[in-house]
Amino acid sequence: MKALALDLGRARTGVAVSDPTGVLVRPLPVIRDIDRPEGAAMLDAVLSDEQPEVIVIGQPLLMSGETGAQAHHAASFAGRLRARVDATVVLVDERLSTAEAARRRRESGSSADLDSIAACVILEAWLRTHAAAA
Repeated sequence: MKALALDLGRARTGVAVSDPTGVLVRPLPVIRDIDRPEGAAMLDAVLSDEQPEVIVIGQPLLMSGETGAQAHHAASFAGRLRARVDATVVLVDERLSTAEAARRRRESGSSADLDSIAACVILEAWLRTHAAAA
């Protein structure tokens, strides 16, 4: 199952996609200003190119597990996206994904954008959970 993940940010959104088997994950270029028409058009182009069955959106819960302003923004964005795409849209807890992405980038020497590496972390976690549930 091909899936795409978004590490949603107001200015920059990291993007990652899996292969059709849901095993390999790779970062894609960041989308700027995803809530604006230009950013939405960029997202539409990525969705058209990649044709994911599932879109995984990181929901930045507070360390307490409660929802803050950013988590509410993610939930609102997910609702708007569900209304305009055929893919299944899911929210997943993304706590500590940026810290893990920074560690990976530092250890690998990667030049990939940190936000898109964080989207990879989110997508890999969702794929592991989904595979375990199947």
